[in-house]
Amino acid sequence: MSLQKILLLGSTGSIGTSTIQCVRRFKDSFSVSGMAASRNVDRLIDQIIEFSPSSVYISDPADAKKITDRFGDSIKVYCGESGLESLVNDTDYDILLNAIVGAAGLRSTIAALKRNKKVALANKESLVVGGEYITSLLNQGYGSLVPVDSEHSAILQCLAGVKDSTIESLILTASGGPFRNRSKEDFLSITPADALNHPTWSMGKKITIDSATLMNKGFEVIEAHHLFKLPYKQLRVWIHPQSIIHSLVEFHDGAILAQLGLPDMELPIQYALSYPERLPMHGKRLSLPQIRQLDFFDPDLDRFPCLKLCIDAGTAGGTAPVVVNAANEVAVEAFLENKIAFNDIPGLVAFALDNHQVHPADNLEIIEETDRSVRLTILNKYLSRR
Repeated sequence: MSLQKILLLGSTGSIGTSTIQCVRRFKDSFSVSGMAASRNVDRLIDQIIEFSPSSVYISDPADAKKITDRFGDSIKVYCGESGLESLVNDTDYDILLNAIVGAAGLRSTIAALKRNKKVALANKESLVVGGEYITSLLNQGYGSLVPVDSEHSAILQCLAGVKDSTIESLILTASGGPFRNRSKEDFLSITPADALNHPTWSMGKKITIDSATLMNKGFEVIEAHHLFKLPYKQLRVWIHPQSIIHSLVEFHDGAILAQLGLPDMELPIQYALSYPERLPMHGKRLSLPQIRQLDFFDPDLDRFPCLKLCIDAGTAGGTAPVVVNAANEVAVEAFLENKIAFNDIPGLVAFALDNHQVHPADNLEIIEETDRSVRLTILNKYLSRR
């Protein structure tokens, strides 16, 4: 394949560093033309030294100055509120890998699509809050979208060469998080440290908490709806503690295809970058005789109501998923700061949904205004009623 230039957003995080491993593996296939990081300026500087990107973004102007002082005019440095979108609009690249956490990644996804770029999407909030708008852009012929999440990558791999009319359902797997065997009564004592102790995956704090509540899996159901254009009644979730089967596709003749692999993000990242080609990868291989046992359970929606809240919001459509995402981001931050309990996360999200009138989410302005209004008011309103 020809050399593909990557603009890597979230370069210092777990997805970003795994992406860099893929670039190192295939230096003749990929280069890094731009990078963006939030706060880890020292790691970003190390990455600049190794990959010599033409432009970078860092949120803090003081950190931006540190980079400019170090590299001078050899690199263009963006910062501040509008800097990230400017980076996406100005940099020369073929693939945007969006690994930003949260709704802040939406504008970058939209900007890249409008430039007719390929977007390798690890920022699930782009489709959760802007799925209807992004779908309209894709339908108009703007750019292309390839999933990075292991679950959606698994589905994409299972659907290679498949006719849409033969698909009966998509089944996303979830590890169940650290509390899959804990009683609902014991949820009252869960601390942030408990929730950050994921049994199979190593991830950032936000997504790790979302995995503990199953909110992350709910977001992935919404993503799957937009990515694969299936109604919610054809989307299911199975709890699979070993995290070996990443997702399954059931066909109308009863056959089920599954994609299996070790719980490591490098494979889905590399597949997204090279898609539709499949590049080799050396290293540890999955051995089912060593695994020995694969377990599956239906999710307990009583103990993990966030999953149902997401599916209900996705089914309602419009601005409802925007509300769920914004309220959840507020709730997770408050939980990590010990302002609310673990059980309050779904309660706060449900409260936000109950106090919102759904509107069409067919433009960026209504999406961002809904997101802004929820963040400004919902935590204080929720706390005041308790």
